[in-house]
Amino acid sequence: MFNPAVVIDDLSFIWPDGQVALDALSGSFSSARTGLVGRNGSGKSTLLRLIAEQLTPTVGGVRASGTVAMLPQRITAQADLPVADLLGVGDVLRAVRAVELGDVDPAHFDTIGDDWDVEARAHAALADIGLPPEALERTVGTLSGGETMLAAISGLRLSGADIVLLDEPTNNLDRFARAKLCGLISSWPGTLVVTSHDTELLELMDETAELYSNELTVFGGPYSEFRAWLDQEQAAAQQAERVARATVKREKRVRIEAETKLAGRERTAAKAEREKRVPLIIAHGRRQDAQVSAGKLRVDAREKENAARAAHDAAERRLRDDDSIRIDLPDPDVSSARRIATLGDGEREWIIQGPERVALVGRNGAGKTTLLERLVGVEPRGAGDGLASEITGKLHTDRVRFLRQSADGLDEFLSAEANVRAAAPHIEDRELRNRLARFLIRGDAMTRPVSTLSGGERFRVALASLLLAEPAPQLLILDEPTNNLDIDTVNQLVDALSAYRGAILVVSHDQPFLDRLGITLTLHLSETLAEVV
Repeated sequence: MFNPAVVIDDLSFIWPDGQVALDALSGSFSSARTGLVGRNGSGKSTLLRLIAEQLTPTVGGVRASGTVAMLPQRITAQADLPVADLLGVGDVLRAVRAVELGDVDPAHFDTIGDDWDVEARAHAALADIGLPPEALERTVGTLSGGETMLAAISGLRLSGADIVLLDEPTNNLDRFARAKLCGLISSWPGTLVVTSHDTELLELMDETAELYSNELTVFGGPYSEFRAWLDQEQAAAQQAERVARATVKREKRVRIEAETKLAGRERTAAKAEREKRVPLIIAHGRRQDAQVSAGKLRVDAREKENAARAAHDAAERRLRDDDSIRIDLPDPDVSSARRIATLGDGEREWIIQGPERVALVGRNGAGKTTLLERLVGVEPRGAGDGLASEITGKLHTDRVRFLRQSADGLDEFLSAEANVRAAAPHIEDRELRNRLARFLIRGDAMTRPVSTLSGGERFRVALASLLLAEPAPQLLILDEPTNNLDIDTVNQLVDALSAYRGAILVVSHDQPFLDRLGITLTLHLSETLAEVV
């Protein structure tokens, strides 16, 4: 018998400004590991917060079969917070140590309960994420962002919560931290619901749940199997829609042909009655019989046509109307012999030449972003301590566009149209709007301030500013472009970049994205540069 861990019953949530986040949503999550997917803005984070009781439903409700703990997308732990507190064991650990020093205050024993081995369990949790035992005595400010995220997740595991919710846990994690997180997920002991666009992480899930158009679909398998099922289902839906559309046309044609025949019979009968070819009483009887027969035929024809239209409407509802980016990019005029940029570490140099795709990888803190910022001549935002002074970069073209992390190079107060206009001043207004529409920026999204747009819309505006710039850039530099993007938007980004005929230099921890991008050279940045074979 199926016993769900979380039951969602006719759930609706409306934000104070009137925006509907969820509308009459019903469904359930099992006690397994579930990957929750869906487009940005579909309501995934809102749903998790409702399950965790951080938000109150407008209508309906959520029932959880145990204690719930949640890790949000962004951890706001203060730098001076003890790591023990981030793990959630600080109070117990301090009470144990007070008792060991001879303090027999009953409050300490109440705090400890049966958790006398808390230090050993905390050390084991730290070891699982690659941190030494002494990290328990440190503060959060001494950890990297990835280590902080992993420690917070380990704390949820230590808490013993029956149901744990993780919201985009791999955002901004380097490959090392991602591997550690995958290890935690693989051995997770209880119910786990994870929202993510990270396809590698989603492959570790027992089930995949998709939130789409206010419906929750749960599939028994990891994301790749769900995606294959969905593609097959959509192919069947397209075939069913084609058949239903043809049936509507056929039934409409049959009805029109029947109406034509009936009209001809009625004219013939009326003429015969006028010419008195048969006695009046017989002609009148025949006319009544014909009218009854014609009425039944008309009703049957209309019913068949209406049934065909209903079947077509049902088939259409199975089809998704997801849009994708469709763009025709100008040729940046990059020949295979054209030198674009040079990167070096004092001993070796690597030349980006022609329309190459180059990936720059390395641990968080190694200085990848700082190297990109120095390369394009902008003021570095971080300290860049991990960047050795020997690492150099030089551009051989001035036709370069740089996409920062989180697409934050936009003017928040200007509209999408005005932001792209600044990059492409010579495009006529009508043509600019047409091109923006191909990036799925339409209607009032074109004219509203960028600050009011969703994350996906903001990213597409930033991407349009890059790819539609005049003159066409010969080099695109992208810093973690897939952070915070849903899977569909990542797919659209890959399609857009595949059509680009210039060079690309990209920093990313998303290996499936790099694989699809067709990387020709991978450089690993630590204290030096090294080519990854």
